[in-house]
Amino acid sequence: MADKRELEEAFRLFLNGELERMILSNPRSREHYKKMTVRPLLLKGALKFQVEEFTEKQAFQKNMDREETLDYLLNQMEVLYRNAEVSSALGSMNVLVSKKGTVTIKKKMKMTPGKKEQDRNQESGSSGLTGLSQETLERLKEHNRKKKYVLEDGVLVPFLAELGVMTAEGRVVKARYDKFRQINRFLEFIEDILPRLDKNRANTIIDFGCGKSYLTFAMYYYLKELKGYPIQVVGLDLKKDVIALCNRLSEQFGFENLHFYHGDIAGYEGVDHVDMVVTLHACDTATDYAIAKAVQWGADVILSVPCCQHELNRQIQNEMLEPILEYGLLKERMSALITDGIRAKILEQAGYRTQILEFIDMEHTPKNIMIRAVKQGKPKKDEAHKLQKMIEELHADPTLYRLLG
Repeated sequence: MADKRELEEAFRLFLNGELERMILSNPRSREHYKKMTVRPLLLKGALKFQVEEFTEKQAFQKNMDREETLDYLLNQMEVLYRNAEVSSALGSMNVLVSKKGTVTIKKKMKMTPGKKEQDRNQESGSSGLTGLSQETLERLKEHNRKKKYVLEDGVLVPFLAELGVMTAEGRVVKARYDKFRQINRFLEFIEDILPRLDKNRANTIIDFGCGKSYLTFAMYYYLKELKGYPIQVVGLDLKKDVIALCNRLSEQFGFENLHFYHGDIAGYEGVDHVDMVVTLHACDTATDYAIAKAVQWGADVILSVPCCQHELNRQIQNEMLEPILEYGLLKERMSALITDGIRAKILEQAGYRTQILEFIDMEHTPKNIMIRAVKQGKPKKDEAHKLQKMIEELHADPTLYRLLG
């Protein structure tokens, strides 16, 4: 059994550049954060610690120095979390806090810091880099400058080379790096929902408004070629020349279960059951028709990046907001955000756990919001009246609200 001083000394031992990851979990209350992670990083030549806190739908980051991080850790263990897991080059540690407040610390050391290292661990106000091995410094620098992508620069992906994103040697073309990052960001979202797909049967995936299908090809390649999931993917778009091109490329790449069809989102009846619906940059209310079809099919996963939300911009009226709504740019942006918020709430009322996520950095495209919805079978009907009241106050008549009631 440990007291607060022992807990402080234990955290202080691991709170240095050798730290790999620290996870605080099992909160006493579910009202705020679900878990917290801590990792070291270099900022302007100084050792800092990035604290990332997770809610059901969001993640919040802040960077602090060693003493600030230590105080914050101790406070969070005292008021919120019951478990802490630490992984470090020095060893590992587990901290358990019982319901009665009893603290148990279990450490397993790979190496024990000598007296000089312990003295340095007691210091505060310095850069925190003193005494770190060159290997550790390089690891921290590499972690700072290199992001781990699902598809890696330098590893040839044939369809990316054919589409001009990579060279024949597998290097990303400099002018197409934004597209490469976008593809990888999309695959990260796909990676998160893998548990919702079944490896024992064919999963049907539909991409509405697929366009030139960079992301559709990437999704198929990742799920089928890299992860081995049995899938049938359908791409749908209104442009016949684009559909012809995509079918030719699909055949060229050997993607046997990826097919493209000319058709309208609202009237598509080509399947009876769908496991996942993807709609990326479908214009204005086309997004609403795609989401409605997904819900009607009972799709387990919906990934939607809306585009051109004009509908509410034409409808929205509110006396209280009138002084702001007279600015066209502000009205346009507010209408887009409110539209996506309404879509998210309607999905929650239809039994989906819904998140609003950043799809790609704002500097690359203003259309950077993704709605990710995963079916959980527990509709949030209790908030329906609040949504209805807001829509009435805005004098709006959103398409998805009409389609799904």
